[in-house]
Amino acid sequence: MTDTYRFSLPNGLRVVHNYNPHLSMAVVNTLYDVGGRDEAADHTGLAHLFEHLMFGGSIHIPDFDAPLQAAGGSSNAWTSNDFTCFHNIIPAHNIETVFWLESDRMLSLAFSEKALEVQRSVVVEEFKEVCLNRPYGDMGHLLFGMAYPDHPYGVPVIGRDFHDIEKTTQDDVRQWFYNHYAPNNAILSVVGNIPPRKLRELIEKWYGDIPRREIPVRSFPDPRLPDSPRLVEAKGNVPQTAITIAYPMGSYKSPGYVPADLLTDILANGQSSRFYRRLLMPGKLFSDIDASILGTEHPGLLLISAKLLDNGKQAEQAAIEAINNELLELTLTEVSDAELTRCVNRLESDRLFSMMSPLQKAQSLALAEIHNEDLDDILPRYRSVTPALLRRTAADIFTPSRTMTLIYRPS
Repeated sequence: MTDTYRFSLPNGLRVVHNYNPHLSMAVVNTLYDVGGRDEAADHTGLAHLFEHLMFGGSIHIPDFDAPLQAAGGSSNAWTSNDFTCFHNIIPAHNIETVFWLESDRMLSLAFSEKALEVQRSVVVEEFKEVCLNRPYGDMGHLLFGMAYPDHPYGVPVIGRDFHDIEKTTQDDVRQWFYNHYAPNNAILSVVGNIPPRKLRELIEKWYGDIPRREIPVRSFPDPRLPDSPRLVEAKGNVPQTAITIAYPMGSYKSPGYVPADLLTDILANGQSSRFYRRLLMPGKLFSDIDASILGTEHPGLLLISAKLLDNGKQAEQAAIEAINNELLELTLTEVSDAELTRCVNRLESDRLFSMMSPLQKAQSLALAEIHNEDLDDILPRYRSVTPALLRRTAADIFTPSRTMTLIYRPS
């Protein structure tokens, strides 16, 4: 399905390439192995702030966006607890413009005081808008703080508090860059009409002289599992009660990740899912209900998120009981072959359609490369899951003593 070419430069930069001669556009994606988990406990939000700073000018190029837009391109980025990713979409015949821009900011930022001042202000305002002024905006802080009291995942990527962002100095920025933004800590993925030999010539031309750097070794332990149920209750200016129930589960690389992912699909993916048919459609308790997993590099969470039609303790108890009954059934009774097949077919269809997007393919290639896996090996892992394995996984995850519940009520 995916014809990929891989090579590495002597400085450690890994490159993965999907050559598609039928595309007029090309995508260049740069994934850095750094995220919120790498921040100091007393200085959070730096990874996200730095994502913004990467657009503030590099050592030889004062404006990243202007030459990219002049070449018909666009760019964007995202930051997670684990990774930071930058992507560019551009006409394939102008792809060298992207390599010129991206390699220069990998070499060094301009470290402009003005850029730092501007982006600090932008991110502080984003924090206030998203976390303080938006309904349910602080739920992430409450939930992850409860689930990860002694782990970096306990703080959302945007930071614990906007004062952490305000106190960021130029020295902090320089240290973050030289500790993490290096060719030997990055994966470059390219999708488009660029022949492999030509691509390698361009990569060697623009990236070959960037020096590798010493990357700090991560030393924090995996999160500790709860030894008893946890509960956090909060109030805010919200229209209805929201309940989130979290269960610890394995990391992306763990054997239990794939069956856990399928469990959430059985519960909440589409109108044939159990939550939709049994809990949402009757219209008695829930206005919305979903199930998801985090897919993190360290042990993560399986989340049940719901909003209730009615407020009050009685409605909360009924909602939690209804959810628990659905989870208990998964631990006691195997799903049917037909239900499992339907979920796997839907997942396969969604994945195949998503891979039609060059951007999605480029980002998927980069993530697969950092996980040392092949894109074509992912779907067979889902097809190999059996009803018995799903039941064992459900019994392992949905353990009452490890339940973490956040109830967020209208004030």
